[in-house]
Amino acid sequence: MPEPEPLDGVRRTLRRRGGVQRTLPLLPLRSMVIFPGQVVSLDVGRPRSVAAIREALRHDGLMVVAAQRHADQLEPDREGIYDYGTMVRLLPPAGLLPMVSVPSRSGRSPASDVPAGGARADGALVGGATAGGIATEFEAFRVSVRGLDRVRLVRVWKTPFYRATVRVVPDSQGTAGGDEMAAALLALQRRLKEYAEVGRPPLFETPEVPEELLAHPGWLADLLAARLPLGVNEKQEILEELDPLVRLERVYERLNREIAVARLDQRIQERVREQMERAQKEYYLREQLRAIQRELGEADGLSVADAEGDGYRQRIEQAGMPEEAKHKALQELERLGRMPSISPEAAVIRTYLDWLLAIPWQKTSEDRLDLASAREVLEADHYGLEEAKRRILEFLAVRRLAGTGVSKGPILCLVGPPGVGKTSLARSVARALGRRFVRFSLGGLRDEAEIRGHRRTYVGALPGRIIQALKQAGTRNPVILLDEVDKMGMDFRGDPASALLEVLDPEQNKAFSDHYLEVPVDLSEVLFITTANYLGAIPRPLLDRMETIEIPGYTEAEKFQIGKRYLWPKQLRENGLTPEAVQLSEGALRDIIRRYTREAGVRQLERQLGKLCRRVALHIVERRESLAPGERESEPCDALHLRITRRGLKEYLGAPLNRFGEAELQDRVGVATGLAYTEAGGDILAIEVLVAPGMGRFVLTGKLGEVMRESAQAALSFIRSRRQALGIGQDFPDRLDIHMHIPEGAIPKDGPSAGITIATALASALTGRPVRHDVAMTGEITLRGRILPVGGLREKLLAAVRSGIGTVLVPAENEKDLAEMPAEVKRRLDIRLVREMDEVLAQALLPPPESEKAGDDEARGEAKEESTAAQNPEARPSGKGAGEKAARAG
Repeated sequence: MPEPEPLDGVRRTLRRRGGVQRTLPLLPLRSMVIFPGQVVSLDVGRPRSVAAIREALRHDGLMVVAAQRHADQLEPDREGIYDYGTMVRLLPPAGLLPMVSVPSRSGRSPASDVPAGGARADGALVGGATAGGIATEFEAFRVSVRGLDRVRLVRVWKTPFYRATVRVVPDSQGTAGGDEMAAALLALQRRLKEYAEVGRPPLFETPEVPEELLAHPGWLADLLAARLPLGVNEKQEILEELDPLVRLERVYERLNREIAVARLDQRIQERVREQMERAQKEYYLREQLRAIQRELGEADGLSVADAEGDGYRQRIEQAGMPEEAKHKALQELERLGRMPSISPEAAVIRTYLDWLLAIPWQKTSEDRLDLASAREVLEADHYGLEEAKRRILEFLAVRRLAGTGVSKGPILCLVGPPGVGKTSLARSVARALGRRFVRFSLGGLRDEAEIRGHRRTYVGALPGRIIQALKQAGTRNPVILLDEVDKMGMDFRGDPASALLEVLDPEQNKAFSDHYLEVPVDLSEVLFITTANYLGAIPRPLLDRMETIEIPGYTEAEKFQIGKRYLWPKQLRENGLTPEAVQLSEGALRDIIRRYTREAGVRQLERQLGKLCRRVALHIVERRESLAPGERESEPCDALHLRITRRGLKEYLGAPLNRFGEAELQDRVGVATGLAYTEAGGDILAIEVLVAPGMGRFVLTGKLGEVMRESAQAALSFIRSRRQALGIGQDFPDRLDIHMHIPEGAIPKDGPSAGITIATALASALTGRPVRHDVAMTGEITLRGRILPVGGLREKLLAAVRSGIGTVLVPAENEKDLAEMPAEVKRRLDIRLVREMDEVLAQALLPPPESEKAGDDEARGEAKEESTAAQNPEARPSGKGAGEKAARAG
């Protein structure tokens, strides 16, 4: 940086302009402050700034520079510019230097992209911009200025360029001399020497401070503030200070801080150098010790590090790793041998080698390919689930014919409601195959690193869940269960579902790469099984890689067998009871299923049986404690024989929780029963419609989704098209308000399968014909009245059986699904296939009762008269005539 001009000329300028206001062009600066006496080269690009410089060149070359409060503002307002700045003079050559055309790829200010040598001052694009990162060009002008005086900005204009009315503010003369100033200058000179001694670049061209600067302390403070590495806010504070002594004190404080930082940096460098020298010395001594031991023939006198390295090398040779993994392990082992044992990096390498050696590269468990034995295990653990069992037996048969090296492990996805035995079935599959079983849940997983592992550069890095599962299993062909695969999330840390695409692809997982291990691992012999409650929540690419096996809800007969064969004996064992002491009648078990549980699975049934056993255990213990001590010892634990029947259930389980078989107790107008499919299985859905005089509004309540709302609109349009055929009055729909509601409004409801149910409820409410309470229905409706097929039919029919429905109307196109329905469902339900909405109305609606029909006609007539009277007040009937008209309408 050039030294300031002679002070005499500057002081004459101060005396000439002191206290006078003048309007000059203004140049806002980005991320920099210019002090009086400082010479700076500026790169200017903003149009207003270029215009301001041209205006200054047309006159005496004087202008004002002031720092922006926020560097990212392209055109700052008055509040965006500091109140104090510096009057500068443009230095020759008198004009703008040749343009510098600079390419930009980021859209940032040009000052960050100009060649070295200029200061960051201005920097808006001129005649160029960036769009989507495409490289463009801007024009930057370089000018040189010399700071003259401090000024205070009185007023600022933005058009046609930045201008400011400024007043020169000279230094205060109160502390210009005296002992205090001399002491400050002396202390500052000492600090400047220390600053040079700690290795910082010199602030002056000579070792000592020039005498002319010592004679003007304010000028010295400005020059030091300009050359010290200070922030914009700190420099601005010094610029706004008018007392030279205070400015020197602030510069002194900043100088002390820079010296302290420099000394700390020296200490850190010295410590690092000492550690490196110590490590090199230790390595040199160890090499000498090894050479001495070899000369003495003491091969057994190995150090701890040597013994550790030999142990790792022997384990690597015996692990049976692939060549790539073996090469990586030996490479890391060589790094470990070259560094001190106490080094933090050595601990990281040991952990990495331990993980590599913990993977079962060659260890496998022999599959049990005996189909009879596998079938026996599956039947012993689970009742029903024939499709899933058959698929496992098919896998065993293929392995037996093709051999273990040919057949690839399937990727199975067990889909079904909670409590149907998906997780326990996967455990039984592992037991039937004779393989190790490992399970981990994916529910709530949001970090991709949980699947692929963390990079070793992170502190505490570990492999992903897949590699951890292999280590836990101890074999390369375990059964790994990925539970709740439909409940993964996604956030800024990545998408775990996308990471699973490589794991669950038989064509790719033979060379699965974990971020931590950085070597391929063969997963092709692993049998992956996933579970889910709802297929719609699984991404389509991931679902395409899996073979889906649906496990539907259980029928009542299946629940009875599961409870009798598995759950009741299990609860007796867990609660310390014996089958001889406590017996449960078949009628009581059926009553528990019907009245105390209502689910697709059997978890609630198991809870109720456990509750029953605990109550019985409490009864037995209380009875024994009531006996005398002698009688208590002589009576065995199973001396009490208890048989629980239907009549005694209320004593142990309390009042029934469900109204089994009572979906609707009587036929009602405007109330139809539909069937719904949820993640927990099937359920019945009551749809209520109410008609009242109004202005033709159609209100939908019950927390309905967008699809169900559109289905309701389609059903209403169909009913309007059948108005005459159904005998609906002329007042529909313009003079009637229709309100459709689905109870349990806190539960969201969506889907198109309630279309025919909504249309039936609308037709019933508008015609006054009741809907049969023992009829339930499901199906999607079109505007022409055609009924489309739906999904989840098995769960819906099971819900109808649980609710005591007698007749179910299903789309005719779902006839293919009825072949797989349990025989019990077909026996207990009258399943009728329908193709058109007219068939549904004919089978679901009853003729209107005479009394209700008369009442409805009378009400409809009154509503019509009220609407007519509202439109024509002169025709409004009154007195006896109105009553006679209403009676005739009835």
